[in-house]
Amino acid sequence: MKKYALLGKSLSHSFSEQYFSEKFLKEGINNTEYINLELDNLNNLKYKIKQLNLSGFNVTIPYKIEIISKLDFVSNQAKTINAVNTVKVIEGKLHGFNTDVIGFTKSIVPQLNKRKTALVLGNGGSSKAIQFALHKLNINWKVVSRNTDFDYRQITKETIDSVEIIINCTPLGTYPKIEEYPQLPYNLLNSKHLLYDLVYNPKETKFLTFGLANNCSIKNGEEMLVLQAEESWKIWNSDIR
Repeated sequence: MKKYALLGKSLSHSFSEQYFSEKFLKEGINNTEYINLELDNLNNLKYKIKQLNLSGFNVTIPYKIEIISKLDFVSNQAKTINAVNTVKVIEGKLHGFNTDVIGFTKSIVPQLNKRKTALVLGNGGSSKAIQFALHKLNINWKVVSRNTDFDYRQITKETIDSVEIIINCTPLGTYPKIEEYPQLPYNLLNSKHLLYDLVYNPKETKFLTFGLANNCSIKNGEEMLVLQAEESWKIWNSDIR
């Protein structure tokens, strides 16, 4: 039996377990299962991986950055990003990769329509992958976060006017806390703006609803999630090390 997992906290409403279980069924992938692995900390991670006999696992909030110190090998790209969301177990050693970049890039490119400036909300592990992708796409960006020099209170009309894409990399609005949303002056948005939300449950968050109300283009995180999951599957089932 091959076993894979999603590592994180509060995973009862996560996408990955259901997605991979359905994939295995649909594609006739036998003797394989995908489980949720909820841990309060990473202190005994290697013991847990060995105990469960995992072949690989995905990493979600809040461990995408912290996991790096527990790995035996980190891909050059994931090192540059400083975040890992996919781990492959090879002969007991943990090899880390980042598939968020390819998932985000493939899903946003068709929506860009020459947009070249972005405001990134949040500065966690997912945000770091998005910033790396924006750099590769030659899109200029600014990060707003409670933990950076530029926070939400400093967003002005000039800020909103100077960007064409706003990307929510925070968990705000995720089920079951669907009433939450990033504190932005939504009334200043217009049809030139694309609002991209990494949140996928619900499909339309308050962040996106407010964007629609102001004639923005919108995109949720579901396609990105599918693309990064498929990229993880490729890594687990290839010679990539």
